[in-house]
Amino acid sequence: MKILLTNDDGIDAPGINILAAELEKNGHDLVLIAPDKEQSASSHSITLHEPLRIHQRSRNRFAVTGSPADCIILASRVIIKDDIELVISGINGGQNMGEDILYSGTVAAALEAMFVGYRAMAVSLASYSEKKFETASYFVSWLLKKKIHELISDREIFNINVPNVEVPEIKGIKITKTGHRLYKDFVSEQKDPRGRIIYWIGGKKALWVDEEGTDFKAVSENYISLSPIAPSFNIQGSFEKIEKWVKANLFEHKV
Repeated sequence: MKILLTNDDGIDAPGINILAAELEKNGHDLVLIAPDKEQSASSHSITLHEPLRIHQRSRNRFAVTGSPADCIILASRVIIKDDIELVISGINGGQNMGEDILYSGTVAAALEAMFVGYRAMAVSLASYSEKKFETASYFVSWLLKKKIHELISDREIFNINVPNVEVPEIKGIKITKTGHRLYKDFVSEQKDPRGRIIYWIGGKKALWVDEEGTDFKAVSENYISLSPIAPSFNIQGSFEKIEKWVKANLFEHKV
């Protein structure tokens, strides 16, 4: 299968390269198009006010001076265009669960791929230290053998989070909804070497609501979490009540 790999950790990050080695070992035809440096938490930003450059590292490896979403745009319109069967964004070092998917460049790259017409999935490893990318790579390859990508609908992506354990410790796969993160000590106040106050956003280790059926719950129990997600900015339940208000108040102040 012809697969485009991208990420937000950068073209030289271990996650994307370990995954590439595993997929190539299993006969997949890969193109790597990723940022030339780390773009974590870049969300769905695109670069409008400076030029982008593409640096070709090898026959099928390209570094882009932009965001993960920029990488997909240039991939689809400049580098490879339509010759792709699947886009995989990852493997990200650190989970992308709950509200964090809104900040994630990893998830944003998969969503941008969806927007331009590709099937796409985002894959993350739920740890920031001692990362076992080989576990996640093994299961991504296994999922593709079982043709999981064929279940991806036109207006969705699969967001996959893998526990940071050895392969035999994975209990299975659960289809999950996105959970809820609790933000504690999210902003840290410090002083620079000259005594001036500075702030770091990020805080301490993430806390999560321990709710059944969520991505966090699955990963915490050593299950792979697979969440079908799609952007939807409409609250359907609010249409009726707002429509009633409009009808009742539209001409109240008419002169």
